[in-house]
Amino acid sequence: MFSNATTSGAEPNKAKFTHISRPLVHNRTSSNSSSSSGSTDGSDPDVPIYPDGKMSLAGISLRAMLLGTSFGLSASMALFLGTVYPTPLWRIPFFVASLSLFHFLEFYVTAQYNTRHATVSAFLLSSNGWAYNVAHGSAIVECLVSNVFWPGQTAVGRMLTVAEPLFGSSVSLVVVGGFVLLLIGQVIRTIAMAQAASNFNHHVQSQHQEGHVLVNTGLYRYLRHPSYFGFFWWGLGTQLVLGNMVCFVGYALVLWRFFSSRIKREEAYLISFFGDEYVQYRKATPVGIPGI
Repeated sequence: MFSNATTSGAEPNKAKFTHISRPLVHNRTSSNSSSSSGSTDGSDPDVPIYPDGKMSLAGISLRAMLLGTSFGLSASMALFLGTVYPTPLWRIPFFVASLSLFHFLEFYVTAQYNTRHATVSAFLLSSNGWAYNVAHGSAIVECLVSNVFWPGQTAVGRMLTVAEPLFGSSVSLVVVGGFVLLLIGQVIRTIAMAQAASNFNHHVQSQHQEGHVLVNTGLYRYLRHPSYFGFFWWGLGTQLVLGNMVCFVGYALVLWRFFSSRIKREEAYLISFFGDEYVQYRKATPVGIPGI
């Protein structure tokens, strides 16, 4: 990852907007070709925030509202199904709530610390491709099918279930482990994005921008790709909470292959940017993902 030497430790850059007087009725289509107050080339500087722009305020607000609604409803349903009307199916709305929070934070942290890249795609709702959505859909299907047609725990599941001391209710160590991985993964990814600030990007950068230096402080002192570390273990944690053994293995293989390829490609660029400085950093700093 990179760090901007001129802004290290300072407040992240904020987008600056200049008020431009306009008629009450404004034609967006003609704004690109007609002269606009405060614009010398005839273009409208506000085009990116229009409904069809990459930083559409309408698109951003709609997605934020839907994710917030999804999180609230799913979290409430998970709590209800886990306490008032106990059923293992509480795991499905919990998973949806976790997804909603994850995608909201992807945009929020980008908007807070890297405002110029806070586009609609920063939510990562569709930019990961169809396979990403299929993976989450498969996780929900496995949890639903296994609990409807094969209810109850397996022999291994019973061995990993203990009684908690306060109320004597059964607690699955697998679910607890999933909670821990999910929480650690989410926290580390969010902090890593915030610490990288204006240098974090959801796309691998192939060009070395002026004023950028290698980040080796904060989480990057202990993990050289903490955002990838967080995503990897967050994904596996969700499958443990769902109780999905098939999808757990599938997630592990797919995520490992994805990050292995991405890190290899990204580090080739980093070595070309920083040379021996990055080579030494790579030798001293692990990724935190087995085998990478």
